[in-house]
Parts: sequence; C-alpha cells; structure tokens
Amino acid sequence: MDPAKISSILATDCGSTTTKAILIEKVDGEYRLQTRGEAPTTVEAPYEDVTRGVLNAVREVEELSGRTFITDGAIARPQQDSRGADAYLSTSSAGGGLQMTVVGLVRRMTAESAERAALGAGAIVMDTIARDDGRRPHERIRRLRDLRPDMVLISGGVDHGEVKRVVEMAELVAAASPRARLGEGYELPVIYAGNVTAREAIQDALRDMAALSITDNLRPQLERENLDPARHVIQDLFLEHVMAHAPGYRNLVAWTDAPIMPTPAAVGAIMQTIAEEDNINVVGVDIGGATTDVFSVFDGQFNRTVSANLGMSYSISNVYAEAGPDNILRWVPDAAVAGGLANRVRNKMIRPTSIPQTLEDLQLEQAVAREALRLAFDQHKSLATGLKGVQQERTISDTFEQRLSGETIVDMMKLDLLVGSGGVLSHAPRRAQAAMMLIDGFAPEGITQLAVDSIFMMPQLGVLAGIHREAATQVFRRDCLIRLGTCIACTGQPKAGQTALTVAVNGKPMDVPAGEIVCLPLGLGELAQVDVKPARGLDVGAGRGKPLAVSVPGGEVGLIIDTRGRPIQVPADPMQRAAAVQDWLAALKAYPSPTGS
Repeated sequence: MDPAKISSILATDCGSTTTKAILIEKVDGEYRLQTRGEAPTTVEAPYEDVTRGVLNAVREVEELSGRTFITDGAIARPQQDSRGADAYLSTSSAGGGLQMTVVGLVRRMTAESAERAALGAGAIVMDTIARDDGRRPHERIRRLRDLRPDMVLISGGVDHGEVKRVVEMAELVAAASPRARLGEGYELPVIYAGNVTAREAIQDALRDMAALSITDNLRPQLERENLDPARHVIQDLFLEHVMAHAPGYRNLVAWTDAPIMPTPAAVGAIMQTIAEEDNINVVGVDIGGATTDVFSVFDGQFNRTVSANLGMSYSISNVYAEAGPDNILRWVPDAAVAGGLANRVRNKMIRPTSIPQTLEDLQLEQAVAREALRLAFDQHKSLATGLKGVQQERTISDTFEQRLSGETIVDMMKLDLLVGSGGVLSHAPRRAQAAMMLIDGFAPEGITQLAVDSIFMMPQLGVLAGIHREAATQVFRRDCLIRLGTCIACTGQPKAGQTALTVAVNGKPMDVPAGEIVCLPLGLGELAQVDVKPARGLDVGAGRGKPLAVSVPGGEVGLIIDTRGRPIQVPADPMQRAAAVQDWLAALKAYPSPTGS
C-alpha cells in the first residue's frame, strides 16, 4: 500500500469489553483525528461475531462524520467521494488477548529472554517454566496441562551449546500435551527459538503433538539477545491460529489492509516509533481494570511487562493486598478515611464499572492507582534488564573482578517522556490529578515531560505506524497526547527546613524548600529557560550539587518542581502526612478547594 495514496484511515481496536473506532484524514497537508466512535465488543455470546461490534462502532463514526464507511455489511475501500476509507486497520485484545506459556532452561537467563520476547509481541505470559523454577517435573506437566495457552514458546541454550537439557524441556511439553484455549481439533502452536543444534531433536520430540515453528535463537550467544524473529513469528501465529478460531475474526482479517496486531504490541509499536523519531527515552503505562501494562524504550531497547494482577476494578483487591493499606493511605489527604478503605476496595471489585460518587471516593481510588503504578513499574524494572550471566569488566582498578549483569536498564534520570493511559489517568476530572498520579507512582527524576493519552488511540496508531509512519506520528503528537507539562525532581534526600533547589524561570529566581511541590504556570506551546541549582548532595541531572540549564515545554498543568527527594519521603505521623499531602495537591489545584476553586 502506497502511503502517498492514503488520505483517510479508519482504524479499530477490539478490546475485551469495548470496540473503539477512529477516523483519520489528511487536512491541509497534515493527518488529524476527525472523530471516534465506540460500541460493546461482540466476541462472546449471544453474538459471537467480533465484526458486529466493529460495524456498530463504525456506524457511530458515520453518524458523527456524515460519511458512509459500510457497504454490503463490510468496510468500503478505497475512498470514493464521501464513501469509504483508503485504509482500514485493526488491533485486538478481545477474548482475553494473546495468552502464552514460555519454557526455558535457566529462569533468569534463557527463560527470561523468552518472557521478554512474548511480552514484546503483546502476549500475557501465563507462566514461565524452567529447570530451576523449584517445581518437580510432574508439577510442571500438570501446570502446562491446566493453563491452556494460545501458544508455547520454547527457548534454551546458546547456539552449538547445550542440547540434552533443551530437548528434555521440549519432551516435558510433549508429555503434557497442552490443549489450546480457543478451537478444538487443531494442534497447539509451539515456537522453538533455542540452540540451532537441537532443532532436529526438538522436531522429533514435538512432531505428534504440536504445530511446530522454528525460528532464530533468542540467545545465540550468552552476551547477545535476538528477540525480533521470535516476536514476528508470535504475531504471525496470533493472526493465523488464535484469531482464526475466534468468532468472526476470519471476516475481520479479510477486511483489513494490514495484519491485525495484539493491542499491547500495537501500543509498544507507537512507543518505539516516537522514541526513534524524536531520539528520546520513553516510559508508557496502560492501567486497566484487570491488568497494568508498562512499556519502556531506553537507548533504543524496548521492553514491555504486564502485571496481570494489578488493576483498578477486577484486580483492585490484589493491589490492596500487595501494597498494603498503609502505602495506599499515605497518598490520601484525609487521615480519617482509613477505616473505610477495605470496604471501598471490595465494593469496587464487585461493581467494577462503578465510578467515584464523592470527592473522598475519588481520592481513595487515585491513591490506589498510585500504588498499582508503583508496583507495576517495580515489576517492569526487574525484567527490563541487561543480559544475566554475562561477565563484564567493572573498572580499570578491578579488571579481574567480574560480576553478573542483570541490572535494570531503566534510568529515570535519562527519561525524557512519561505517558499515561487508561481510564483512571485519561479520564481524571482534572489533568493535575493525572500528573500527580504519574509523579507519585513513577517517581521521575531530573527533567521529565508528562503526558496522557487523550482517548486511548495508541493501539490504532501503533498498527498504522507499520504502513504509514508519518500519519501515525503526526496524529500521536497533535491529537493523541495531552501534554501535562514538565516535572523537575531532585534525587537524594533534602534536609528538612533547608532550600533544596534554587530555580530561575526565564531569569526570575525562587528558592524551593525541601519536601514541597511547586507548580508554576507554563501553558501548552510555551517554552521556558530554566536554571536549577540543587543543594549539596542533590542531583537534577548534572551531578550532585551541580547546576543545570535547560529549556522546558509547558502543558495543561504547567511546570512542576518536586523537592520531596527520591525515594519520595512521606511523613510517618498520619496527621502530618495528611497535611503534607494536602499541601502537595493544593499546589497543583488537583481537587476543588473549600471555596470551590
């Protein structure tokens, strides 16, 4: 498809509950979002045809745009006058999305590489099976039988290395003979991405129980990871096997002008595209009702994790249990609400579609969101690491000392852009609330731009980037992102009662005491020259105690200065803590004041 001939794009995202449709058109030489529509997803009974939800969402776009996109029960292409679109694209996580089990030799080496490959392809990893996972062979077999994944990824051994144990893990899969989640009477897709020397033996072990695909080794050498070939095979098999057995997907596949992508993979694709286009480091999050996905691109290396037990409705009790009530309540500006927290969490779990009815309910929900973000990001940092098992030199002085790699590649001081998505962030009543949730949940360091996805169109833009990169990036910058502003935060622990930062904005200096948040007006499209001088022992990006001069953009919230230190320090006394939180939130005007402002 020639991008030069595309002037209108219709794109849908088939979610687990809602199907979203957007219309993008070229206007005055630029691609812009024109309108959007949504409808319930219809992959389950009584409809059992995903295309019905797609057509319903597109009909809403028709009504809002005054154009016709449906002809004879299908999407009309190409555009002719006011009928049809030049391209139709779609992503999907309907029916539970892509669910995988990964198998490897060593949990923290080849098995982890397999997990990264699956997550990067948009999968939910149901379990990771490894020789050193602490389970006995019969327990692994039982687990494989019980899971019923969409596909299995097997890794293990460097090229021309370990063979026997790699084959033993494949024989374990053969003994379990797991059944696929969707579709009866067809072989489960299994991908082998391990030692090339073991391929023939792997084929012998799995010939009678699986549809085997063989691709390049995920870990051809101990010090090198090669994830892209496996990710491409996973997405091809997702389209060929998983979606082919989901109700109505054969028709949807026939309509689209590019392969349907798993929703998380598409979000990752637009993150990677923006990081490459702007040469920046990016962290993004999609916090949903049941899961929280975190994406990062640092120095060109992409990682994605999914926290399948951390969400804001179905999984909110898991957040409560894992974070604990004290960690949640440290973000609440009213010390008196502690007694009702557990009941409010339970009510949200059993009524997942309910929304906060009072200011107190909203503050508690957003406090839980902070902890869900923090926990999901901690999990992400533990997986977004260098290669484990690689021996590296430290410094000239200890050349002969060697260490295991495996340190996280997520360096918050190098982070340029933090993007939030999901209902609790994108639909927060005030943008300042979203900004505070991102700052408290991720604890950005140095100079970081903050943004939220306006209407969660990142999946559609991710699949669009594959056929029209320019259109995807233009819409992402102009219509998808809502710029909140820039956060300046110091690392280290400022001393109470002393000045932490001296900040001059466009030549106007001010002292910011330790433990405070200050918000200065700096609107959308505005730039400010900022000179920051941290106190001794504190760092804003140039080194401890060293000044930094930088030009920063504004946003709907403004320029936020955070001197609470890293990790963020919260008073231990409940009354002092509540008072501090009230001051932080008041600085951003996050909630209405008693006078209504």
